[in-house]
Amino acid sequence: MLTSRTFVKRTRAGAVVKVVREHYLRDDIACGAAACCLCPPAAPGTGSAPGLEARPSGPASGLCPGPHFLLPDTNLLLHQIDILEDPVIKNVIVLQTVLQEVRNRSAPVYKRIRDVIQNPEKHFYSFTNEHHRETYIEQKRGETSNDRNDRAIRVAVKWYNEHLKKIEDEEKIQVIFLTNDRTNKEKALEEGITAYTCEEYIKSLTANPELVDRLACVSDEGKEIEGGKIIFPEHIPLSKLQQGIKSGIYLQGTYRANRENYLEATVWVHGDAEENKEIIVQGLKHLNRAIHEDVVAVELLAKDEWVGPSSVVLQDDGQNEENIENEEEKENILKASVNKDMLRPTGRVVGIIKRNWRPYCGMLSKSQIKEARRHLFTPADRRIPRIRIETRQADTLEGQRIIVAIDGWPRNSRYPNGHFVKNLGSAGDKETETEVLLLEHDVPHQAFSQAVLSFLPKMPWNITEEDMKHREDLRHLYVCSVDPPGCTDIDDALHYREIGNGNLEVGVHIADVSHFIRPGNALDEESVKRGTTVYLCEKRIDMVPELLSSNLCSLRSNVDRLAFSCIWEMNHKAEILKTRFTKSIINSKASLTYAEAQMRIDSATMNDDITTSLRGLNKLAKILKKKRIDNGALTLASPEVRFHMDSETHDPIDLQTKELKETNSMVEEFMLLANISVAQKIYDEFPEFALLRKHPAPPPSNYDILVKAAKSKNLEIRTDSAKALAESLDKAESPTFPYLNTLLRILTTRCMMQAVYFCSGMDNDFHHYGLASPIYTHFTSPIRRYADIIVHRLLAVAIGADSTYPELTDKHKLAEMCKNLNYRHKMAQYAQRASVAFHTQLFFKTKGVVNEDAYILFVRKNAIVVLIPKYGLEGTVFFEEKDKPTPKLEYNSEVPSLTVEDTTLCVFDKVKVNIMLDDSNIQHQKMRMVLVEPKILGNNVHASLSSEASSKDEPEKKKKK
Repeated sequence: MLTSRTFVKRTRAGAVVKVVREHYLRDDIACGAAACCLCPPAAPGTGSAPGLEARPSGPASGLCPGPHFLLPDTNLLLHQIDILEDPVIKNVIVLQTVLQEVRNRSAPVYKRIRDVIQNPEKHFYSFTNEHHRETYIEQKRGETSNDRNDRAIRVAVKWYNEHLKKIEDEEKIQVIFLTNDRTNKEKALEEGITAYTCEEYIKSLTANPELVDRLACVSDEGKEIEGGKIIFPEHIPLSKLQQGIKSGIYLQGTYRANRENYLEATVWVHGDAEENKEIIVQGLKHLNRAIHEDVVAVELLAKDEWVGPSSVVLQDDGQNEENIENEEEKENILKASVNKDMLRPTGRVVGIIKRNWRPYCGMLSKSQIKEARRHLFTPADRRIPRIRIETRQADTLEGQRIIVAIDGWPRNSRYPNGHFVKNLGSAGDKETETEVLLLEHDVPHQAFSQAVLSFLPKMPWNITEEDMKHREDLRHLYVCSVDPPGCTDIDDALHYREIGNGNLEVGVHIADVSHFIRPGNALDEESVKRGTTVYLCEKRIDMVPELLSSNLCSLRSNVDRLAFSCIWEMNHKAEILKTRFTKSIINSKASLTYAEAQMRIDSATMNDDITTSLRGLNKLAKILKKKRIDNGALTLASPEVRFHMDSETHDPIDLQTKELKETNSMVEEFMLLANISVAQKIYDEFPEFALLRKHPAPPPSNYDILVKAAKSKNLEIRTDSAKALAESLDKAESPTFPYLNTLLRILTTRCMMQAVYFCSGMDNDFHHYGLASPIYTHFTSPIRRYADIIVHRLLAVAIGADSTYPELTDKHKLAEMCKNLNYRHKMAQYAQRASVAFHTQLFFKTKGVVNEDAYILFVRKNAIVVLIPKYGLEGTVFFEEKDKPTPKLEYNSEVPSLTVEDTTLCVFDKVKVNIMLDDSNIQHQKMRMVLVEPKILGNNVHASLSSEASSKDEPEKKKKK
């Protein structure tokens, strides 16, 4: 033992505890070099496999032609992680000192370097220098922690070089120290260490010139680039920002860029400042280099400088990055478009508290200057500014989808600086566009690692006596599943039978995924990270490996499967008399599609046990649905589409809206009932730790557009409660316009808030508005939702079928998990919509011009939003086009209508449009729609539907593909 430190600290509960920290040094920590016979075999926890190669096979370097290992310092690892991840770079020593600093400064980079260390092909070795007897150093008096760590790194490099000299080999292996810190490099050279900057070393790799493009610009973020006038104000230092936030001078919040207007953003303020929850920021200087999702500090402007949300669409054309006069002209257009009646708190960004940059997908806008190396990169996400990068591969990268990372944003640069990371493939290619879609929506989609797969059951798998403990054998029951066609991840199955006392028994049987995924192992950690299965148009990104999702957990017919069952005794009025929960073993007698189940129910000749059960279930479901609706549950609508794919090319050959059958509703009713029953049970048992789902009531202002739209058709929509809303929607019928009620329900869906997961001990509002239920959770889809796995674990503990573990009863950890699950759920929805938009574009690519009926959903000051029911498509018809005369426009917000010349267009009016694909911008292709009827004098209007279109969530429905 080298040192021992003792100190006291106060716990959360207020108790004072004594803490003793001891630091031990060892002499059995291996250097990791395969050629070394001096070191003992690595002791557990002292280094990382697979270790360094015996004969380093790295790239040929002009600076160090001999065999060598690389040893980077902390800042280099933080900023040049893209270089280190490249397959060319091998045999790197990562010190414990460096890893600890990286862990404290950047969780994403720490995760990335840990993954690289685990990759056997990279030969990265984690050396525990802080516990090695010859490489540990004490901090000197007056020495900063940073200087001590730099010295520790240099000591480790020296030790490695001395140590490797002792290996009897013809060609000695050298350790090269990589640092971008000038002082650290100078000290290293003085001490006789071979040291280079990352740029010097990478440029010396003559066989790999493409690596130069991946170098990050390492100049300080606020530091000016050579030349160029100052455009942006200086950012206030973090220490002063924190003082200002504490004293109330500044407000802290998350910066959200505007997709339609690059000169406008909102900052969502953190904390309790409800009166200033949302602050508008307008103009280049006030935006002050903040990027979407950054945590920023804002200063409120004086009230006479407040503005309202702008009503114009402004895209950054980025033709000339130095043309600031053009920006000023656009800012004048912005000011002129502000609605003076809707003034909101307005501010300016004064500093950045936390950058939330990520790698961005997009395309290169090649410079017009011949042989230029600096080019602008245009991200796919319109909320992200263009990024200036240096590359020698511009000709190769033109027309390709690429990934770029931001390095910094100097005050005198119109755009941030960045570097090229990766080429994804040709723009428009289906595989490439799917990859972009997944990356842009942050969907984890890499193959499951060996560490994860190692926790899967070994095949062939059979149910053992141990598995039968705490489990009922229900294989004799006539259980069946009803799902969409082609579904292989069957989560749920049902049974129905009459019992001796004249009552009915109904069971919902859910795949027992928690039996296979145990808390805390690599499989569990990967599942919680993914959070949900993501369903794209012709691809499924599984939350759990396929062996579980489509085989061992899937409740397929005629095989024994482990389940978690919720069983009710009901009377014929669908009133619940008893509820019980049990782990079980079932054998499904039929795996049916919704259409097959419906055909059985309607058949006059089929009377087998499964068909009789389905009829009984359907009868009860209708009663349950009526009760729910009578209680105020909402029945909303959302235009969902289904693609029919060509079996060879996998391109969409037909597109139609989904048709829902009675059996869809039948399954939905019993899933909802099971979720409510389980929610009540886990809350009764764990009032502080239950994972529940709520759907907040929308603020009254959300309904303004719906109420006005209905009023324009002489219909009254009441919104004082969910029940009043549901009843008024039921009454809102028009004999001459049957589709009107569907349109009203679609519009109502857009008024809704997002449903979210939460921990019962951290919230008081449990109500699910859309379902009119006082309590709700997710229990019925554990193959595709991680929330359901946690609910299964809670329920298993509640009925004594499994044991608890610390994280399950930690409400702070559960709340953090809910935050991640809500994010993953939202991103999965956005990815799904983007996939539908892309496949819609593929479908219309070969169709030319298609003429279809449409209905007006919304009217804007200069546009109408239309819905085409046949295809479930939405598009915005603009009445202003660049370089074309604008027709006379008159907007009426009270009776939502827009008069164009002499033609008045109202919400819900039926119109005709021509639909075609506009692929003039390969990165942002969109559906172009030309208004055909009613005819407007000098008609030059068009509509666009981009993959960025989004709509609000509707209440819970069983959504599987």
